[in-house]
Parts: sequence; structure tokens; C-alpha cells
Amino acid sequence: MVLLHQVNVRIFHLRWIQRPSMLGRVMARLLLFGGKGGVGKTTTSAATAVWLADSGLKVLIVSSDPAHSTSDSLGVDIGTEPTPIDGVEGLFGLEMDPESKISNLLPKLGKMVDGMNNKGGMGGLGGLSMMLDPNAKEEMEEMKSEIQTSEMILPGLDEALAFDELLRHVEDPNWDVIVFDTAPTGHTLRFLSLPEIIEAWSGRLIRMMRISGGIRSMLFGSKESNEMKEELEKFRRRVLHVRRVLSDEELTSFTLVTIPERMGVNETLRAHKSLLEFNLPVHSCLVNRLTPEFDHPFLAKRREAELIRISELEDKLDSVEVASLELLDQEVVGVENLRNIGQTLYGVPSKIEDSLGPHKVGELLKHDIHRGMVKESHEEFERIYLHFPGIKRDELSLRSNDGILYIGLNGREREITTSVPVKASQVDAKLEGDVLRLDIPLE
Repeated sequence: MVLLHQVNVRIFHLRWIQRPSMLGRVMARLLLFGGKGGVGKTTTSAATAVWLADSGLKVLIVSSDPAHSTSDSLGVDIGTEPTPIDGVEGLFGLEMDPESKISNLLPKLGKMVDGMNNKGGMGGLGGLSMMLDPNAKEEMEEMKSEIQTSEMILPGLDEALAFDELLRHVEDPNWDVIVFDTAPTGHTLRFLSLPEIIEAWSGRLIRMMRISGGIRSMLFGSKESNEMKEELEKFRRRVLHVRRVLSDEELTSFTLVTIPERMGVNETLRAHKSLLEFNLPVHSCLVNRLTPEFDHPFLAKRREAELIRISELEDKLDSVEVASLELLDQEVVGVENLRNIGQTLYGVPSKIEDSLGPHKVGELLKHDIHRGMVKESHEEFERIYLHFPGIKRDELSLRSNDGILYIGLNGREREITTSVPVKASQVDAKLEGDVLRLDIPLE
């Protein structure tokens, strides 16, 4: 594998001339929708995803809600890998199942700790335990007692894996936009607090491995020992990358969805405060199910009370655009009904131009959208622009195999389709902010 800065000696010294549409800072590719249960966030996120796909983008809608409400809303069975949505070209759905991934997380580490615990505590090491001084053995036993050795489970690990799964798709330039239908607010806030938990957890495991010293190598060999440490380091870097992406308002936009009732308003205000504490940018709030205006005393009184709640949100949500959507006379299920909601929120969809952006979209709800990949054909080379939100230069790598180009981020590689077979050593690459430019010779 070739590190990015080694691909071409000129890689970071060439002047990069951008097109006018690419000047300035890039904008969001990750749209999150959250709120308390039952307020319509799944409908809002699904309608947004359908509208964006109808506008010519390649969109992935991701749900972390175990209730599978996204499948119900779209009227299709969505799996744990991107599933094409019938009737909407360019739209794919994914419902995360992090619990199923726990058993696959760092299997070598699980084997290591299980081996240490065979026959009870350090006794499983037999005479090898004599290689550790008493303080090391005591610290090691204390740390091992904090870890479930069967699957390395810790509180919130399933949500951490959901974080990691989300990042896997956010940093994939083959997607233009990721729409994330989050679990109810309480779970979302716990979800957002996990980078620090995982940072401490992985640090504890690495420390345990360091303390065990030569025993690791005796048990597994130096090669497997190094692989375990490298896997932990990659996981930790990905966790920190998630935080960078989520806290960058130029990459991520959070929309709070609520209803015009006291409990909904109170939870929305609390959620807004907590999200700001996590530095997660909240750009908009949608108040769903506003009572329509009818000439009926009961309905008129209810609407008046609801408008007061909306005014309260407008007053207390600083720098947040508050919009409202009236209650419909039928439930919103299926692609066509979602299209109708999408048009109410964003207007009639039209083809978004083929440039990275940002592209401003929306009427009631507004977003600045950034494509993930744009290709240009030139006489002597093919130019590819790739958007990698929140990436750092030393986290990127570039290699080729049998003419196929692969971009690596934190140890995870993605194939980049090119018009001709490619050798990585002949690719001229340049990273500018969050955008990687690749010039691929055609001969």
C-alpha cells in the first residue's frame, strides 16, 4: 500500500486550480433527523431521502431505530447492507443491527483475553504469569475484570458499532448524501457521548496489551500481537473521525422533529441544549402535525395553542430555522406519499447540477448539499473529485491492483471506478480540505 503523500513527489506541491462552483468551504453530506418517539422523524427523513434521490443524487438512508420503522415507511424490507428502494432510482436503505456485529468486533482481542482467563484469572497463563511483576499483574486483573471477555462488551458498545457503521458510509464518496434517521432522542444523546467512552475503553485495552509484554507474543506470536494493536488503533481513529464529522457544521446538519405540544417542545429544547454541548450543529426544527385551519371552535382553539408552542420554539432556539407541517388526513406510508411530503418540504424536485457543490435545496426545510464524487473527462487524463468529510491527510492511502484503484481511509478501502486501468504510482493526487482530486492518465 502506498501512503497518499508518497504517490507522486509533486502531490502536495502542485497548484490546484478549482472550478468556481467548488470554491469556498464544502457543505453537508450527512443529514440527521432526531426527536422523541412518534413525532414523525422517520417520515421526514424518508421523504427527504426520496426527494434528494429524485433530484439526481445517490442517497443512502440509514436507521439506527430497532423498530424498523424506516422499512415500514418506505414499504420495503431493508437489510443490514444498502438495499435498493423500488421506485426511487438512486435511493438505498440500510437498517443497522449493531448487536449482530458485536461478535465480530476485534475477534483476536477476544481470543487473547479468553486465553488469559482460562482456568481463572492469571492462572490460565500458568508459569508465564511469573514474567509479570506484582503491580502489573494486579493492574491487568483489574482491567480484565471490567471487560466481558466473551464478546468484549461494554455499556453502549452496540451504539459505538452503529457509529462506526455510519462512518463507513459517510466517508464513502460513492454516496452523495447520507440521511440518518436516528433512534429517539435519549438514545441519540447516548450515541453521541460514546467517542469518549470508546476512547477510554480502547486505551485501557492497549494498556493491558502493553503490560502483558512478552506474554502476548508467546501466546500468539508477534505478528498477531501487532495485528491486535493495529486493529484497536484503527477503531479508535475511526471513533475520533466520527466526532470530527458530527461536530463540523460544514459537513453535518441535524434537524429536530417535534410536535406542537408541551412535552414535545420541552424535550426539543432539552435535546437542542444537549446537542450543542456535544458541538453537534442543529440547523432546523420541523414541527409536525399542526392542526389545519378550519372554521370550527374546537379545532381553532387547538391550533391557537399549537401556534403558541411554535412561537416558543422560535424564541428559544437560537440560530435554528423553525418550520411547521400541518396534520394530514391520512398516514404517510409508501414512496408516493413520501414524495408528496418531500415536495411540501422542499418543492418540486429538479436535477441538481453535476458539481460537488454546495447546492442549496429546500423551501420549508433547507440544506446545503454536497456530492460525494464528480468525474471530468479531459483530453489526456480523467479527473475525479472525491469528498471525504473530516478526513486527515495521514488517514488516506492510495493503491492499485490489477488496474483497479483503491482509496483507503483508516484501514478501510473503497474501489474507485475509473474509465481506464490504473497504476497508483501514475496517479497525480492532491488533497485540499475535504476534497481529494485525482488525475488519471488515459494512456
